[in-house]
Amino acid sequence: MPVLVGVLVGTFVVGLLFGDGELPVPALRGQAGHFLIAHVITLLPAVVLLHGLGRGDLRTETVAGRWLRGLDVGLALTLATAGATCGSLAYAVGQGVLGLLLARNIAGYLGLALLFHPLVGHRPAAAALAVVPLLCSAAGWHPDGRPEPWAWPLHPAESPTGLAAVALTLLAGTACALLRRHPVTELRILAG
Repeated sequence: MPVLVGVLVGTFVVGLLFGDGELPVPALRGQAGHFLIAHVITLLPAVVLLHGLGRGDLRTETVAGRWLRGLDVGLALTLATAGATCGSLAYAVGQGVLGLLLARNIAGYLGLALLFHPLVGHRPAAAALAVVPLLCSAAGWHPDGRPEPWAWPLHPAESPTGLAAVALTLLAGTACALLRRHPVTELRILAG
């Protein structure tokens, strides 16, 4: 937990200092828009969470007396809430909408981590997370320069479409993490 808090705070500090810097990324579709450092750096809390989720023994966690999947989801939602609090505080002290963008994208990547982890495991999920901002930057721009509705990391902080997409992603990730059994766990139990 202290590592996650440190990564979250570090993400906000670096994001607020350098987050509005643009990265040159070519567009495969449409015209290239503004791809900010804040669109990429917000991956860090979700990747560290996935690393922590993958450190336990899946066989033991499946039969544990405590509902560990619920605790994992609670940790991810607490981290998203802490990110929203940090973003709101940054906005309140005059850092502009960049803090809100960081908070929204952190919550979105945490939702994707919760969605991908039960489906493919923690290592492939981290790789899939890394592809999301690259895919969005390369193919997420409309020909007129606006972000596509599905490319939520690229939307401005005040975008209702981006916020709705993140809320749906977080909800879907929570449901998947709570309801789906990990495929690797099932194989280990059968082999075992």
